[in-house]
Amino acid sequence: MTTFDFAPLFRSTVGYDRLMNLLENTGQWSEPGSSYPPYNIARTGEDHYRITVAVAGFGEDELSVEARDNALLVEGRRKETNGGQAFLYRGIAGRSFKRQFQLADHVKVAGAQLQNGLLVIELVREVPEAMKPRRIEIKTGAPAAIDVANTSSAEDVRQVA
Repeated sequence: MTTFDFAPLFRSTVGYDRLMNLLENTGQWSEPGSSYPPYNIARTGEDHYRITVAVAGFGEDELSVEARDNALLVEGRRKETNGGQAFLYRGIAGRSFKRQFQLADHVKVAGAQLQNGLLVIELVREVPEAMKPRRIEIKTGAPAAIDVANTSSAEDVRQVA
């Protein structure tokens, strides 16, 4: 497998730490054995997403979903109970797992539901009003002076006539 050294990019960028860490960790996404449990990621609306994880055999008390920073951690801890059974063949995977998803900025977990062996996690992107694009009115006529000395934010800019 080819590996890339992103160190030169770290030296020449400021404020892109998270992006650089994502690029650096891309090799970990294709590790062997990381395909359990299987999952789907779907876009259900313009700002709505759904992650569906196949967790057959896990109970609600054996699963945990945790959102921290820009990561979503789904963990299953299997309680070992054979009930005195000796398996001749065990095809249903019942091992514990940890699956981590990187979330984009402003993506929040709206809820999680376990139904028919599928863990469904609903995500929504909520961009703050201050970060949404806004339309600036263009006026015609002579340019007016702007009193910048007495302004505390871009919203308080007053035109002096």
